[in-house]
Amino acid sequence: MATRILSSSSSGSSFTSVLEETNGCADMVLLEEITLDSIVRNLKIRYDNGSIYTYIGSVVVSVNPYRTLLIYDQDYISLYQSKSMLELPPHIYAIVDEAYRSMRDKGVDQCLIITGESGAGKTEASKLSMQYVAAVSGKGAEVGRVKEQLLLSNPILEAFGNAKTIRNDNSSRFGKYMDIEFDFKGDPVGGIVSNYLLEKSRVVGQNTGERNFHIFYQLLGGATSDVLEMLHLQKEVYSYHYLSQGGCSYILTMDDSKQFHATIEAMEVIGFSPEDISCVLEMLSAILNLGNAKFKGHTLPNGSNACKLDNLKYVTYACDMLGCSRELMEECLTKRSVETKRDYVLKPLSAAEGAHARDALCKAIYGRMFSWIVGKINSSIKASSSVRKKKCMGVLDIYGFEVFAENGFEQFIINYCNEKLQQVFIELTLKSEQDEYEREGIEWTHIDYFNNAVICELIEHPKQGILAYLDDECLRPGETSDDTFLGLPEQELLLHYAAEVTYCAEGFLEKNRDLLYKSLSQAMYACDRSLLKELFPEGSPDGNSIKRPLTAGYQFRTSVAELMKNLLSKNPNYIRCIKPNDLKEPRKFDEDLVRHQASYLGLIENVKVRRAGYAYRQLYEQALARYKMLATQTWPVWKGRPKDGVKEVLKSIGKHSEDFSMGRSKVFIRSPKTVFELEELRRKRVEEIATLIQKTYRGSVKRRRFKALRRAQLVLSTNYRTHVCVHKYQKIRKAAIVIQKYFRGWKARKELRRLKKGLKAKAAVVTIRKYYRMWKLRRELKRRIVKKNFRSALRRRGNKKKEVWAVGVIAKYFYGWKARKLYREMRHGVKMAAAVVVIQKYCRGWMVRRALKSHSKESAEPIIAAFMWKAMCFRYLVYLKSHLPSKSPIDRNWPNPPGYLREASDHLRKMYHFWRCKALREFYNENPNEKRRVTEKARASTLFLGKKTLYPRSVKIPFKADRINLRNDPRWTKLVAETHEQRVIWADVVQKINRSDAKKVPMVLAVTGNSFMLLDQKSYALKYRVDLNNLEQISLSPFSDSIFVMHVKPSRLADPSYAKGDFLFQNPNVIEMVTKLHAVIKENLKKTLPINIAKEIQVCFKADESSCAVTFHHTGMVYSPVCKRKGSTIEIVT
Repeated sequence: MATRILSSSSSGSSFTSVLEETNGCADMVLLEEITLDSIVRNLKIRYDNGSIYTYIGSVVVSVNPYRTLLIYDQDYISLYQSKSMLELPPHIYAIVDEAYRSMRDKGVDQCLIITGESGAGKTEASKLSMQYVAAVSGKGAEVGRVKEQLLLSNPILEAFGNAKTIRNDNSSRFGKYMDIEFDFKGDPVGGIVSNYLLEKSRVVGQNTGERNFHIFYQLLGGATSDVLEMLHLQKEVYSYHYLSQGGCSYILTMDDSKQFHATIEAMEVIGFSPEDISCVLEMLSAILNLGNAKFKGHTLPNGSNACKLDNLKYVTYACDMLGCSRELMEECLTKRSVETKRDYVLKPLSAAEGAHARDALCKAIYGRMFSWIVGKINSSIKASSSVRKKKCMGVLDIYGFEVFAENGFEQFIINYCNEKLQQVFIELTLKSEQDEYEREGIEWTHIDYFNNAVICELIEHPKQGILAYLDDECLRPGETSDDTFLGLPEQELLLHYAAEVTYCAEGFLEKNRDLLYKSLSQAMYACDRSLLKELFPEGSPDGNSIKRPLTAGYQFRTSVAELMKNLLSKNPNYIRCIKPNDLKEPRKFDEDLVRHQASYLGLIENVKVRRAGYAYRQLYEQALARYKMLATQTWPVWKGRPKDGVKEVLKSIGKHSEDFSMGRSKVFIRSPKTVFELEELRRKRVEEIATLIQKTYRGSVKRRRFKALRRAQLVLSTNYRTHVCVHKYQKIRKAAIVIQKYFRGWKARKELRRLKKGLKAKAAVVTIRKYYRMWKLRRELKRRIVKKNFRSALRRRGNKKKEVWAVGVIAKYFYGWKARKLYREMRHGVKMAAAVVVIQKYCRGWMVRRALKSHSKESAEPIIAAFMWKAMCFRYLVYLKSHLPSKSPIDRNWPNPPGYLREASDHLRKMYHFWRCKALREFYNENPNEKRRVTEKARASTLFLGKKTLYPRSVKIPFKADRINLRNDPRWTKLVAETHEQRVIWADVVQKINRSDAKKVPMVLAVTGNSFMLLDQKSYALKYRVDLNNLEQISLSPFSDSIFVMHVKPSRLADPSYAKGDFLFQNPNVIEMVTKLHAVIKENLKKTLPINIAKEIQVCFKADESSCAVTFHHTGMVYSPVCKRKGSTIEIVT
């Protein structure tokens, strides 16, 4: 069976459930006709379509594909994890997951029973089961170590316990049962491996076309030449008698060299020491070399037969590996010690008896070494005693029913084990079915099946069973042979549950005895190897006993009884493996061979037991979820009991009560035809619903596209109109500028003309006045000197002109002189002021010096010092006057004083600060609004400074009480008449965050003197009103978001008016709102409102619901907070 996965039929396509499978019938319980031919036909249809797994209820039937299928990778493991068996196509992962989850979640121990004949894929199925459990269980260093050891135990057991047979290249030649132990979390913590009936006879002989155990070929093919030389071995397989009898030395699908290194590496990881591995290799070398030992017979003088070893080289090699002397080994192989209570006799062996003794020794060494390896693995992988509440999942990989042309003791024991497993299967399956029918209140229908209890009783009866007769015959004194066993000559025929099997009685007694001569046991104990002393404890001289050892049949019967007891204590899960052909070829299905296997695997009984009158059953919840779209009453939502909903569905499709039965928790459908009819109706209805969904979705897509195009068209129209208007405006503006330019030019020119005209008029007036005065003067002159002559008058007229000109010149110089005089006086005044200062300094200095002349030097120093001190103080006070800090009381700046004036500076600083504070108090007393604003800012600083990132942004923003002008709104006036809440402390539009989907709804939040109210944004209709006395606290995050939670006291949640619980809001003025609310509660209620600032806030949205966690994640990349509801958590990303 292949071990890698991805089904070509499944890759890249959607998976269908068991009921929707089209490749035959995925669950053979739903077959219309229950016959062996219909089962084989269904398996062939599925096998030809690449489906190798099929269900019979909870049983998985696996057909070996003999090729690689890509259906076992991590993607498939994730796909089948935590899924119901009916949700996906049949797969081995489905039953393993069902068993694992039942063990982990319900605490019920489970076991996987994998059966089938050789070559059917049992070993691969067990490996896939363990790989799946390892993949889905927990992680961690210790868990990973346990998983690795559990998985690596497989290569070791396969190397020492598997071999190539005619039917299978990797056939398990022993039965293996592994109990994997888990802790309460479902993580593997250890395991225990049990082995049953190793085929030791394969060590000394194989049929044609078969091989010995893999480890021999791996050792010769993978060990280095130095190791082989140390072990006295050769690479040539055919050099050894025990490896050449089958005529097959290699396998095309297996690389012995790589497998050897993998086996050694696995042994090292499991915990085998280098000495242990070396000792195991030496035992293998000793077996191969002993197999080449030849015996040459001869006759003693007394007429008895004897023998001696012919080629002692190989015996010497074997003794070197075992650590014993060649003489001791030669004596033990050629003579037999017969011991009684009084005597000890050495009896010579014939050549045939010597070869038998050699083979018995090799089989004993290998068989006991295999059991020691299993024990070593168990000691390494066993769970720690500190682990409590261990749960268990067993995996049973045991040989299937065998029918050969010649069937010996091994086939008898194997088939007996399968009879017991079939008996357990029938009992457990019938019991579970009957229990389910009783649990559901359904009448139980008797089922006819082949009861193999008679066969089991025939074989295992303690007094009259075949195994008991075998033991008695082995213990009977005297000569016994196979001819005397049961009085049958050579053959016996048994009718098993699977088929009739004829056994050849030859060798039954010898194989049942499984006896090793005592001298050989003593020789092995006397060897230098400590492992041999552990493997052959009966050879110890201290433990000498003549008591016969237990027979192989008795030991196996006891082991099977313990195995059955173990299986009955767990919940079984069955995997039936089937081999499609004997040629190991892919895509070839031998119907006769499969029919034979299906018969002895009891598949038809399995189907009958599962059907028991009803072909299909399902929980009401699952059935309603699958078929509710078939009835208009149950689609899309059924609010009643699931049982009533299923009944409505069945009635809507015309099914009567005789077609189904209603249990307590499940619906039972009698006919597979009804199930398929339901599936067909569901398929058609799903197509209709899918068409409706597609239609609705496409319409939604088209509407969204139309709206997007319409928005784009509006944007384009807006931009185009804006562009046209801007262009038109610019043209008008340019025209206006031109008009303004020409108008202003015209106006300037007009003004210029006016000014020019005025100047001309003024000049004309001056000229006129001048001429007038001249005329007046001439007239006056004429009047005065009428009697004078004309010449003297003219002369006086010329002197008058000169006088006028002279007056003008004199006036000009006079005004210039006056201006210069004024300028000189001004300059003289400045210089005089500076001169006065200088003169004062010199004068004062002179006065001081004159005053000091009359005093001594000692008396002058204090006076000078006092003068200098006053000068420096005066200088500092002048500097301080021009460098005083601002009038704000929080301004800590102050001019740095000289060291000798630091104390005075401190007093001046306090005085100045007291003066500023007094001035500020007087200002606030005169301006109460400013005082209230500063008080609110101080309160906000106390509440949020250093606690919330948003606070620094709110410092510069003035606080307002009514940001939406609520007091002047007539709708508020009407609401005030109803609520009598006149005073508005704070009002603004907030975003209320819904508890169900975390979406935001705009509403008006109004805080009054006694309560806070939520109003509809458009109509101002009152939605919620909560008294401030019932407000428990307010919660915020430490980040820059604007989200806050108003917690209502838990004791008030039972009140219908407070049934909504806590409120979650968003508002950019959250600092302002919390500060004002804190102040009004302090003022009116005389208590302090708690402010909670945390990254995670517990919110109770409703009285009958559990609290919800509001978590804040600060990324710094989101401008507006993003709210998402995930289960019982609301995540807010800022």
